[in-house]
Amino acid sequence: MPIPATWSSQLLSILRIVVGLGFLDHGVSKFFGLPPFPMALTPLLTTAGVLELVGGSLILVGLFTRPVAFVLSGMSAVAYFLIHFPQGPFPAANGGEPVMLYCFVFLYLAAAGGGVWSIDAMRART
Repeated sequence: MPIPATWSSQLLSILRIVVGLGFLDHGVSKFFGLPPFPMALTPLLTTAGVLELVGGSLILVGLFTRPVAFVLSGMSAVAYFLIHFPQGPFPAANGGEPVMLYCFVFLYLAAAGGGVWSIDAMRART
């Protein structure tokens, strides 16, 4: 049985929430050690951690979804090309598959917005 098209905005919101939680987890790991981050924080990793904490939190609740998702998509693209691509061109082999997926999910959220269950949608109704 196919999923009804009328569920698309709710599923968009669920995608946004899950991706926000996943991205927030990266920032929590860097700054709070849950789970422990395996390397010392450089200025580049600190910047990434701030974007992950703040951006992941904003994506999670659906506040300023479009501009935040656009910035996080760019951050993910930069991370892929700086960290993963030099290890080889294939995402499955260079460990860059998750960051590549984040990049394109954030790009989609930048175009689609936060869905019906977001602070952005609440603000638009008032």
